[in-house]
Amino acid sequence: MRYLTAFALLASPAHAWDFSPSPICTLSHQEEAAEITVTYDHATRLYAIAVTNTDGWPSAPAFSIRFDGAQPNTISTTRHITTGQTLTVTDAGFGNVLDGLEFNSTATAFTQTAAVTVSLTGAAPEVQKFRACTATPIV
Repeated sequence: MRYLTAFALLASPAHAWDFSPSPICTLSHQEEAAEITVTYDHATRLYAIAVTNTDGWPSAPAFSIRFDGAQPNTISTTRHITTGQTLTVTDAGFGNVLDGLEFNSTATAFTQTAAVTVSLTGAAPEVQKFRACTATPIV
């Protein structure tokens, strides 16, 4: 039975948060229902968050992310675009987003008619690497 449990755990998809400094600063996470990718490009000095919902994102006038945990917060914008199943927001500052990812336990991305929730377990160390990359490019 122990071997069966171990095999099942190995066969399950990993839901880890990952950081990569190349080609641009990238923080990513994938779960069954959604994928989140946060980027920072030193060339444009812009941050972006892309949330891919397996059920898609219907057209909506506003997009929000609610962070639940130690430092709860909700961030909203009307400056988003939807392409296929991915909703993207780009901005020059992402401090509230990074704080939300680093210091909370879940993030729920939502519009008026659709929502996905992802775990932030393990995000904090990767967010810290991402922050360091945005301050100074890692090559």
